[in-house]
Amino acid sequence: MKKNILLLLIAIITIVMIFPAKAQVITKYGDNVSTLDGIMKAYYDVVTVKKGEKVSYERDSLLHIPDAHVGSGYIDKQGKQKFSYMTLKQYHKLADPSLSQNGFDEREIARRVEKFGSIYHVWSTYESRNTHDGPVTERGINSIELFYDGTRFWILGWFYDGERKDNPIPEEYLK
Repeated sequence: MKKNILLLLIAIITIVMIFPAKAQVITKYGDNVSTLDGIMKAYYDVVTVKKGEKVSYERDSLLHIPDAHVGSGYIDKQGKQKFSYMTLKQYHKLADPSLSQNGFDEREIARRVEKFGSIYHVWSTYESRNTHDGPVTERGINSIELFYDGTRFWILGWFYDGERKDNPIPEEYLK
């Protein structure tokens, strides 16, 4: 009997040593950044605000590496393809007043992930609304670069382009 208990203890200790439990990394805002699903949920939650609420730059900055850059593709008034590129802080200064004034609800509707080593690339198809149950006002694709340091994910940068008549979302990015 003692031999069986000893063997069981050795087996449990071996399993614990081979498969150590990974600690969850939770930001002070409750965002789980230790999993890809967790950081992607936080990525969308942080910009989703009710009309009159404020977007939290501090919360968003805890998801990103310092001095992360973001951007978007767009068509200018002359019909030329352009790209806007700025720091996360500059983005918040430009976008937050409008998001707060009108309300903003963005959610992921499909995701494609590519990974090599500690680097992840996420193609995240989104829908935007002014309220949670309001009509869709925009769709597009976020291109998000992430780094996994062995404990948590960090957003390196993200870039998006919106769906237009001349730029429909390909079917493979809707699955």
